[in-house]
Amino acid sequence: MSSKLTLTIQKEIIETAKEYAKEKGLSLSEMVESYFKLVTVNRKINTKKQLSPKVRKLRGIIKTEDELDYKTILTEELSKKYGV
Repeated sequence: MSSKLTLTIQKEIIETAKEYAKEKGLSLSEMVESYFKLVTVNRKINTKKQLSPKVRKLRGIIKTEDELDYKTILTEELSKKYGV
């Protein structure tokens, strides 16, 4: 679902952005949307930095099979532990 957004930007920047968008075969709206997506992705990636240094150091040291279904394994182990 699309929604309308009003922005206030310097006229020179708008003109330059329109030229760039035209060169790339995009609309100005598509460019702005792409930028917002990029910012959102970077924000999600930056939350990894909030981990403690010890956890960041340990992250990714265990290699598993590509087909590993951890949810099934977790369910089985919890069933064994709690007898469900």
